[in-house]
Amino acid sequence: MDLDLQARQLNDQISAKNPSVTTMLSARGRAIYFPKMGILSQSADARGKEIDATIGIALEEDGTPMRLPCIAQRVQLPPEKIFTYAPSSGRPELRQAWKDLLVKKNPSLAGKAVSLPVVTCALSHGLSMSGYLFCDPGDRVILPDLYWENYELIFRNAYDAILDPFPTFAGAGFNVEGLRKKLMAGPPRKTLVCLNFPNNPTGYTPTGSEVEGIVGVFREAAERGSRLVVIVDDAYFGLVYEPGIFAESIFGLLCDLHPNLLAVKLDGATKEDYVWGLRVGFMTYGIQGGAPPLYQALEAKTTGAIRGNISNGSNLSQSLLVGAFVAPAYEAEKQQKYELLRRRYEKVKQILAARPEYRGEFVPMPFNSGYFMCLKMLKADPERVRRKLLSDYSTGVIVMSGLVRLAFSSTPLDKLDRLVDNVFQAARALSAPSAE
Repeated sequence: MDLDLQARQLNDQISAKNPSVTTMLSARGRAIYFPKMGILSQSADARGKEIDATIGIALEEDGTPMRLPCIAQRVQLPPEKIFTYAPSSGRPELRQAWKDLLVKKNPSLAGKAVSLPVVTCALSHGLSMSGYLFCDPGDRVILPDLYWENYELIFRNAYDAILDPFPTFAGAGFNVEGLRKKLMAGPPRKTLVCLNFPNNPTGYTPTGSEVEGIVGVFREAAERGSRLVVIVDDAYFGLVYEPGIFAESIFGLLCDLHPNLLAVKLDGATKEDYVWGLRVGFMTYGIQGGAPPLYQALEAKTTGAIRGNISNGSNLSQSLLVGAFVAPAYEAEKQQKYELLRRRYEKVKQILAARPEYRGEFVPMPFNSGYFMCLKMLKADPERVRRKLLSDYSTGVIVMSGLVRLAFSSTPLDKLDRLVDNVFQAARALSAPSAE
């Protein structure tokens, strides 16, 4: 396709700093740009003028955003923080606040050059924008075989990529060698990898030594000449409950690993701040030798993709988070919610340890973090177990990848015993000879 001059300028800006990154972009990624000469720039030119007839919103006679009182009275924020458009890249103060929080939560990022986060409409949108920018039809996306089903809708259905899974576990730990075999198969080439820790559905985060192995595999592949786009899905970041588990994002170790590896961190307030419906996520880039012009070009392309997709995220949601991050009670309230989830996690572990008879019907997959844990049925069909739980035990679970997923995140402490026992009873009833 013929590229707009502004797209060509961004591509040149990227190539001047790291030509490898240009080859990682999809055809859409090379063609996209954020328009500097259109409606948005002309509206910016008129800002502060006595008469501003540029922007496509309605204003009251006093110049404040037009609004319905029945809506405005429900939110205690100034109208301009609710009803007007947010920038396509997100509110600047929110982007900077999130970058500051990234360094605070990930000490390994201190002093490293990464991009300013771009605001997405939560994680799914960030994944979709990653597909837009980096996936061409037929591109492989390497990932563990236990993954969130939305990856199929995003990478395969929307962008015609090929999901190329490897077994998630080797014994009781993460399958580092499985990842290595996938990355080393065939000649060096552009390859996408998607890692999600804590993992959905299993609730597993690698140990410190496993993370060292993962980083070593990526270094080996990059040094071999592969151009790697590593998408780090940090939806459940921070929810780690055991010592020895890698508590930071692996992004901090990948963001300056090699000039052939572009790390793309996708995260957000959704689970980290317990605001699932606000739909605020972030997309941050890191690469060895990353310089401001390169990151600014990637931010501009990301913003252009967002502009052409949803235009911009919710101003109200972003305003609420800006206020929360500076609230005196923010850290204490967040810790309180974390402790409740940790207690539920520990309760599930205690239940499984105290009932050895459960091992006759199922075994737990490795889990140490996040929202979920999974049970592997030894005799009964998982889907039949799910349906029996609904019909006979008033209990709902998820079946995916041949496993039964339990969300302890949404189950009160006093119902966890019954949840696990209901699964056992349903599985035993279905595996009994009379059930055949």
